[in-house]
Amino acid sequence: MSDPGGDAHPDHRAGHRLALHTAAKRLRAEFQGVFGEETIERFLYGAYGGIAVRTDEPDDLPRLTERYARRRLHALAQAAGTGADGRPVVLFLCAHNAGRSLMAMGLMARLAGNRAVAWSAGSAPGAAVNAAAVAAMGERGIDISGEFPTAWTDEMVRAADVVVTMGCGDACPVFPGKRYVDWPLADPRGWAVTQVRPLRDEIECRVRKLLADLGIPPRD
Repeated sequence: MSDPGGDAHPDHRAGHRLALHTAAKRLRAEFQGVFGEETIERFLYGAYGGIAVRTDEPDDLPRLTERYARRRLHALAQAAGTGADGRPVVLFLCAHNAGRSLMAMGLMARLAGNRAVAWSAGSAPGAAVNAAAVAAMGERGIDISGEFPTAWTDEMVRAADVVVTMGCGDACPVFPGKRYVDWPLADPRGWAVTQVRPLRDEIECRVRKLLADLGIPPRD
């Protein structure tokens, strides 16, 4: 097992090591009979290293790491046919996974509830969530401030029933036989909240239509 402290400040290393050890125990219990200890730790500590190099919020690293590792493990189980529960999985992809795809994921989670699974990722993840997107979503009572831009992985794409692309172009993954939907939406990077609101509303309209196509009446 690699040192979860890595290049982190010495004051954080001990706390991170303990938090990741606890996270590994939770994931082992959650995926008991599905994945072994080595697989779980590989995903967990791999996620830690990938996120650590892109965030300046060390106290939040263990939480973000566990969330991303859990999402990847669920995707791997789903792709392998061992974690499917009948709910459709929708993966929202954009370039930076900081605005459009996170808003879509948040809106789908709100409108679908537990009747569908929403994931999001990016081809070139940014360093932080778009603050204007956080504010615009907060106006709808949806909190995406605890999210963090992450990269798409093969297992995520394979596990998704629908892949929604938003401006990632040739960098978007293409898997034969997968259902793709393209939403030509502008990147809100650098926008003010007043500019993001119409984009948020457009995404909501598209999410509602997608849910209707999936046979899931949106919640109001």
